[in-house]
Amino acid sequence: MSSAEIISSALPDSMLPIPFVVEQVRKETNDTFTLLLEPVNGHSEFRFQPGQFNMLYMFGVGEVPISISGDPSHPETLVHTLRAVGSVTNAMRMLKPGDKIGVRGPFGSPWPVDKAIGKDIVLITGGIGLAPLRPAIYHILANRPNYGKFVLLYGARTPQEVLYKSELAKWRSRFDMTVEVTTDRATGSWMGDVGVVTTLIPRVPFDPHNAVALVCGPEIMMRYTIMELEKRGVPLDHIYVSMERNMQCAIGLCGHCQVGPVFVCKDGPVFRFDQIQDWFKKWEV
Repeated sequence: MSSAEIISSALPDSMLPIPFVVEQVRKETNDTFTLLLEPVNGHSEFRFQPGQFNMLYMFGVGEVPISISGDPSHPETLVHTLRAVGSVTNAMRMLKPGDKIGVRGPFGSPWPVDKAIGKDIVLITGGIGLAPLRPAIYHILANRPNYGKFVLLYGARTPQEVLYKSELAKWRSRFDMTVEVTTDRATGSWMGDVGVVTTLIPRVPFDPHNAVALVCGPEIMMRYTIMELEKRGVPLDHIYVSMERNMQCAIGLCGHCQVGPVFVCKDGPVFRFDQIQDWFKKWEV
């Protein structure tokens, strides 16, 4: 047995990246792009739940945790939206169709779309936080009769940084959901709302006592969002947040993503807010 085979046999399956081939690279914004991946063998399906993430491995560079942003009902194509912010994601930005990438996963807890059946559902997100929520949007729309009012509130820094513009326009044209988009600053021909996303919460239609809120974005944005949801009357145990702290191993082994008694990679990244509120405002816990 070779040294590589010995190492491979000693590792749990969750630590072994599976090779995928890049089918397409889509530019979303100046620094954000979407990878469409298919299994190298071209036959297997990659099933996941909305809110879960993968570890994407760039051979010879490293790996990063990235939320899955595709449609759970179409597992034949694996979709991730990434922002180029470090050595690994900048290297992935240079990928071309036909290149190979390693994938470990899926990992983590999902958005509680099943627990929200029969309730109004409110999605509030900022920046690239829309990507982890997109699978939940697909699921809800595919099962629309199971839910009450459906609201999506999305904020970006500028109009140029708004993700998935064509999909947002399509969703906004529907009669069975409310979509509001705002930007911190108005530039160019932007005619939409201006201001932080929390300013949209008081005016959108939903029953706060029978609503489930899914929140994803920068932690400072999530903190103020939760405050506004509380003011609106949404119970804390009806609010779910997706955390993205320093995940490195994805199985709770390295301890880098520990928040109080929990590990973001293993116990999250989706948490019911009342279960982590004591540690939410602390960075090093």
